[in-house]
Amino acid sequence: MIKLWMAPGGLHVEPAETRDAKELARIHAQSFFRGWPAADFVSFVEDRNTPAYVACDARRRIAGFALIRTVADEAELLTIAVDPRWRGKGVGRALMNAVFADLMMSPARRMFLEVDEQNHAAIHLYQRLGFATISSRKGYYPRPDGSAATALVMARDLG
Repeated sequence: MIKLWMAPGGLHVEPAETRDAKELARIHAQSFFRGWPAADFVSFVEDRNTPAYVACDARRRIAGFALIRTVADEAELLTIAVDPRWRGKGVGRALMNAVFADLMMSPARRMFLEVDEQNHAAIHLYQRLGFATISSRKGYYPRPDGSAATALVMARDLG
């Protein structure tokens, strides 16, 4: 079965492949202080419990990706990142909508995520997608200056 979801800007969303790992690591490193190595993305993509999705064009140039973990009736957004050139154009929303559509075919009934309390754009997106803050984790995210940011834990029902 081919999985394909529409995205803005001539992009579409589809499942990630092992060959995408290097590009996912590059985009992740541009988005977070501590990027993950390509080898980690290979492991995630090969694990059926960590579905990964890429927003890409017809030539498979990747604009962003989302990675989730599923366990029993829960899903967790492990990370989502959009290439800086594509930010603010609806790619993150398209990725999340593809995740939600795919999870409808799974046993998952609730989704969780953590987000830096200073990442207002992401928090706004998650709130628009139906997530609500349920707790926080102080000192969760390391910052380049040696301090640590608080993570908001957010959740939403999947339907």
